[in-house]
Amino acid sequence: MKKHLFKSTLVVSACTGLSRVFGLVRDVVFASLFGAGPGMDAFIVAFRIPNFLRRLFAEGGFSQAFIPILAEYKEQRDKAAVQALLDQTTASLGLTLLITTIVGMIIAPVVVSVFALGWVYDADQQKFDLAVEMLRITFPYLLFISLTGLAGGILNTYRQFAVPAFTPVILNIVMIACALWLAPGFPEEKRIVALAWGVFIAGVMQLVFQLPFLLRLGLLPVPRRHADRAGVRRIFKLLIPVLFAVSVTQINLLVDTLIASFLVTGSISWLYYSDRLVEFPLGVFGLALATVILPGLSAHHSNAAQEDYVKTLDWALRWVVVVALPAAFGLALLARPILTTLFQYREFSAYDVEMASFSLMAFAAGLPAFILIKVLATGFFARQDTATPVKIGVIAMLSNIVLNLLLMGPLLHAGLALATSLSAYLNAGLLYYRLRQLQHYQPQTGWGGYCLKLGAALVVMTIVLLRYLPAPELWNEWGLLTRAWQLLFWVSAGAVVYWLVILIAGIRLREMMVHP
Repeated sequence: MKKHLFKSTLVVSACTGLSRVFGLVRDVVFASLFGAGPGMDAFIVAFRIPNFLRRLFAEGGFSQAFIPILAEYKEQRDKAAVQALLDQTTASLGLTLLITTIVGMIIAPVVVSVFALGWVYDADQQKFDLAVEMLRITFPYLLFISLTGLAGGILNTYRQFAVPAFTPVILNIVMIACALWLAPGFPEEKRIVALAWGVFIAGVMQLVFQLPFLLRLGLLPVPRRHADRAGVRRIFKLLIPVLFAVSVTQINLLVDTLIASFLVTGSISWLYYSDRLVEFPLGVFGLALATVILPGLSAHHSNAAQEDYVKTLDWALRWVVVVALPAAFGLALLARPILTTLFQYREFSAYDVEMASFSLMAFAAGLPAFILIKVLATGFFARQDTATPVKIGVIAMLSNIVLNLLLMGPLLHAGLALATSLSAYLNAGLLYYRLRQLQHYQPQTGWGGYCLKLGAALVVMTIVLLRYLPAPELWNEWGLLTRAWQLLFWVSAGAVVYWLVILIAGIRLREMMVHP
């Protein structure tokens, strides 16, 4: 394993980056057409619930439980055994998801009541009723996207990273199309419902898109029960705790949504738009890195190659530090310019920008921790150890709830974002401590000097941006084109300053691209 980890990460990052770009375009369209009002609040709740479950059953929990077992079969058994495992897994997962989807659609009012409790006590039931209607449309997305996640897990295990990474682009394109062309056909008060139909349609299209690539590999699953019940039992035994462990951040966001439902209208939308901007580097880099290293770490553990396992994890952590820290500082320092440039048009006001900027800065502070969690938790999942991340995840979730209650009073919705970031650092810190304690990971030489050099680069970048960045009032006065090129200039300036200082300090990216 020389350069393939970096190349694979680059491929996944590029495809995921394309998806995130379309995601930003999607959110710009949403902000312009629907703003941060009651309809958008209702849609966010209706989309966040199945999307949260998607993180569990698809790209998050299921993949972390499924890929280590599949990698073991790939390394140690014949293709017939692999196919039997895939057939049985598809049958079991599909049946579970079908039942979950049907139940979720039937009890949609109860589900909305749980995740947006404040709306139950609201005299105006408009948001609640709208969220229930849209949740019944979006809930089947869980079935389709989770089967898409199964297909993506197979492709990732066989080093076909590009297709699963590109697939989310379809969701964003479909939702943009529905917002622009389907929504005008709905009554004025129900135009937001077009977005829910966009979610449903996209789920079907994403699943269909991946099937030909599985067929080309000769691994298209055919649902069959009793094909390999023992293997599936192992997967589901790992899955149950993994569902919680990999999704603590998402659970925290749902808790934020619940508490934000008691705050003023717009709070959920402000949190959504700011979280989406943090999701950009998290998805482009954090998810890509965790996706790429999981099969390798699983294979190293299966082959008892502990030294390679440690080096792979250390390589990933160095990349987390060198990329996540400047991204976090940049998002915090450029919060208002970014929000103004992307969203402050038509229905999204300057006040909305100001409010969303507070939560964006709070979320940005936690970006390094969010990425660290993905990488460090993968270190456990590759060893088929799900109990440890679960225990740590419980502690982090409880701490988030306490911090939410403490910070929401003085900081309102921004306090909820800050609580999520602080609990993420606790989660990441405990994961790292436990990896060291169990002797699964030992930092390689050179970390001290490496961090000092990165710290110097961050200081210089921060000084430049604080000293020369135009005032918020100017951004409000500028038109779209001026805002766009100014934002591009200052993002580029910050990046150039950071990487220039790193190069002067002696960190060579060419060397980091190669596994030591």
